[in-house]
Order: sequence, then structure tokens, then C-alpha cells
Amino acid sequence: MNTKKKKLTTSFGAPVDDDQNSITAGTTGPVLLQDVHLIDKLAHFNRERIPERIVHAKGAGAFGYFEVTHDLIKYTKAKFLSEVGKRTELVVRFSTVGGEKGSADAERDPRGFAVKLYTEEGNYDFVGNNTPVFFIRDPLKFPDFIHTQKRDPATNLKDPDMFWDFLSLTPESIHQVTILFSDRGTPKSHRHMNGYSGHSFMWYNEKEEYVWVKIHFKTAQGIQNLTRQEAEILKGRDPDHATRDLYEAIERGDYPTWNVFIQIMTPEEAETYRFNPFDITKVWPHGDYPLKPVGKMVLNRNPTNYFTDVEQAAFSPGNLVPGIAPSPDKMLQGRLFSYHDAHRYRLGANFQQLPVNAPKVKVLNYQRDGFMRLKSDFEGAPNYYPNTFGGPAPDSTAKWPSLKVSGKGARYAYTHPNDDFEQPRTLYRKVMTDVDRDHLIGNIVDHLGHAKKEIQLRQIVLFYKVDPEYGTRVADGLGMDIEEIKRSLNQ
Repeated sequence: MNTKKKKLTTSFGAPVDDDQNSITAGTTGPVLLQDVHLIDKLAHFNRERIPERIVHAKGAGAFGYFEVTHDLIKYTKAKFLSEVGKRTELVVRFSTVGGEKGSADAERDPRGFAVKLYTEEGNYDFVGNNTPVFFIRDPLKFPDFIHTQKRDPATNLKDPDMFWDFLSLTPESIHQVTILFSDRGTPKSHRHMNGYSGHSFMWYNEKEEYVWVKIHFKTAQGIQNLTRQEAEILKGRDPDHATRDLYEAIERGDYPTWNVFIQIMTPEEAETYRFNPFDITKVWPHGDYPLKPVGKMVLNRNPTNYFTDVEQAAFSPGNLVPGIAPSPDKMLQGRLFSYHDAHRYRLGANFQQLPVNAPKVKVLNYQRDGFMRLKSDFEGAPNYYPNTFGGPAPDSTAKWPSLKVSGKGARYAYTHPNDDFEQPRTLYRKVMTDVDRDHLIGNIVDHLGHAKKEIQLRQIVLFYKVDPEYGTRVADGLGMDIEEIKRSLNQ
């Protein structure tokens, strides 16, 4: 192996100073648009495959409605949340993350949980996963992470060395890894899993008073998962089992339902909380921030054409309505750019005019033309602003509350690495049952056992830092000397 250190460059050959931390305003963000390396990296990543989605390629969808069940006017001025009993039409797409379009529904993978609500103020998209945390906390790492979950560019095969090499070098991933390799990594069906925003968002009212919010969709069908052995059988026997299950449940009138909750944190609490509340590798403990009921989601209509209703559906956390705004979460800041950019590449500059993506309200702006322009309903109005011909003008009431930003614009490494192990430690020790822990260890050993020994060793060190029993059991399962693990911890 050539061990001579090579210098990383941008696509244009300029040296890169840091490939782990985006440029942010101060240590907690937000991310700055001037980070040309981040934008170049994300934009290139969005264009690496055609024509299927780069991530979340395999998915199933349905239509339904969201109904408000509790008064929320105190927290947000979003009109679709303004009245108890109010219903809003929506479309949902569930998906696996890493596999290709023809991959099996039972693969061990996080599940995408995307909801598009057609509100009277435009489309609002909830774009989450079935797990409340994620593998990384900075968008600069995202293309690299996904590459390791895909196929080796030389062999075109899935590679356990790639998979575990990156994770073992990225300690912040350990919380999500522990969830993924529990049975929650193989849900029984789309109907039997929760959905989580992961990110926090700003909810603000008419007075521009705001709070930070995390959103939870809790399945009314109950959480049900597959064991590793059950998933392996299903992958061969019925690779589309979850897609089939969702469609057939709706066809027989057994409409899947989720109860929706939020967690609320005040700005003052966010400033002094014991960890960064905008770090997506962490949850807000329910003991500190209990769930508050919001409403329910019901799916009651199947697609009539999969391609037009599901394959062409395009979701983005940047689709927001008045009353809801982003947080400084670094991963969210990257997604605000990356999702719309991916849709423009995959579906064209006018993807938002496709029926499944089109809002139910009239669109008034100065964008014209472009590939596959579907509408020409501007009646000869000007395509520039400002103008004196009665064209649409900005509405100042739609602005977001201002946030105080401080610090130098620079790349900041995370300053509290020990935080990475606290929450997975609680998950392993206090949340999981003995059966859960048995399955977790078996699932990890089955997968990690195919990686090189030095990678196994590095990953086991992370498990050991979570809990000595956790690391020891994985080491035993792989036939490795725990004393060697302990020596690595002291180096």
C-alpha cells in the first residue's frame, strides 16, 4: 500500500483545508453559502447517478390527510395547524436509503419517511427517517458516508470494509449504528414504524415568538420489526413485501394511521442545554422535553400510477410555510440546498409543476421557461422585479424571526467528542431488553465479521466506549482478544 500522504483538492485542483467541518458562523452555525467546497461536493454527489434517486431509490407511497387534534396557535401561525379538526391533503413516500431501485424492502437500512402536505400557503414537506438520529452531524461528510453504503467503484460489490472503515473513523455514528443493528434496522413493514424529523425546526407565532420543535410520527399499528433471520428469508421470498403490504392494507380499507407529537424547547433552554440541541446525532430526552400531541396522519388512497404519483414525487426540508423555519442544525442547512438541487437534476428545473409536486395554491413568481415547462399562465406579465405592471411583490409578513449569529466564519470541529457515547450508552443499558441486546450483538457480528481485522478492532473500541459489555460481547462473537481492545483504548 502506498502510504505517502496525498493532498486533497477541490474539483478544480485547489487544496482543501478541512473535509470534516463545514464553514459556519460560530461553532453552532448556520452554514455559510461561501463554503464552495461544500456546495461543490454536494452538487457533484447529486449528479453521480442517472436516472434513479441517488439515495432513497426504493420506495412506496400513498395519499391521505393530516388532521389537527390539539390547539397549536400559541406555537405557530401555520394555517394548516390553525384549527382543531382541520384536515390537509398529503402524499407520503417510505423508502430504504442505500439500496438501488430493485433492492429488497427487508434490507438493514434506515427508512425514509417523507410527507408532503398541500397547504393553503404552499407545500410543507416533512422529510424524516424512522430513526430519531443520524450517522453524521455535518453535511460535508454526507457524500462520503453514502459512498461507503453503496458499491465499491472497482468491483461494483457491497464492501463491508468500506462500510465499517468509515463508521469506525466517525465516532459520532455510534448512536445510529446501535439503532440500525438492532431489530429496528429491519422494520416489519412501512405501517409498523415511526417517523422522526431528527432535525429541530423553528415554530413561530403571529408575534414572532418562537420555539424549537422536533416532530414525531408514532405508528398506531404498533412498532413491529423483523429479526435478521426473518429479514433474510423475506429478501429472497418477497423482496417487495413492504410495498405490497402498504398497498394491500389501503385496498382493503385498513388505513394506516400515525399519531403526531412534538417536543418543544425554548430559545433560552437551547442556549444553556447540556449538549448542542441542533446536533442530529442526539435525541432530546423525553424526560426533559415530553411529547405533546399535535394531530394524526391517515393514509386512505393508493397511487393510480406509480411513476407519476410516487417516482416523480420530490420532497425537501426546504419546503416550508409561514410559521415554520429552519434551525441552525448543520445537516439541515446542507439539506436545504441539496434536496432541491437533486430534484432539479433528476426531474428538471420545473419539477415543482409535476402534479404530485404542484401546490394547491396559485404560484406567482418571475421564473419562466426551462426544460419541461408545463404551464404558461402568467398572461403576459413581466419576468422581472421590481416592475410597474402589477406583478407580485414580496410580503413582509412571511419573514422568519431573526436569529442572533456570532463568531468567526470558519470550519469548526465538534468540541465535545465524549458526548457521542452518552446516549447510545443509555440506549444499550436502559432501553434495550436482554433479547434486544442479544439480537444487536448477533446482527453486528454477522456483518462486521466480513471486514478486515484492523477495522473490526477500531469499531469494537467504539462499542467498548459505549459500554464495556457491548464491546466485549462483539469481540467475543468475532473471536477477538478483549485485552487487545483495551490496549487500543489506552493508545
